[in-house]
Amino acid sequence: MKTLIIILAAAAVVTYALPGESLLDRARRIARGGKRVLGEVLAVDQVAYGRGRYYGVRLLLKTSQGKLPVYLGPSWFVNSQPMKVRPHDVIEVTGARVTCEGRPTLIAAEIRKGGESLRIRSGEGLPLWRRSRGE
Repeated sequence: MKTLIIILAAAAVVTYALPGESLLDRARRIARGGKRVLGEVLAVDQVAYGRGRYYGVRLLLKTSQGKLPVYLGPSWFVNSQPMKVRPHDVIEVTGARVTCEGRPTLIAAEIRKGGESLRIRSGEGLPLWRRSRGE
């Protein structure tokens, strides 16, 4: 659970970077890491981080290569979007692959379902929730 909290926090502030990398460089690396994954949503849940002060949204996606955790962003941001993701939805996720405890994990930048899309990060890889709070 501790590692899960660390990964979610890293996704929220884009801090899983190489030493000496600027915030903008990290964001660009996420944008360039645009892996596309198609799968069925098995679960959608909230994950606490920051000693329970903040919550993020995580999906468990069933893909052709197995189950893949997908981190979206802060609950307040994801839940305020018009597109909702629910269990049994078939979605395509674009994002950056990272490794957590030796297992593949995806930090989402965009989700597509049918004709709808949910953008979570800009084309430069910056979190869109920062704009929502005026940062």
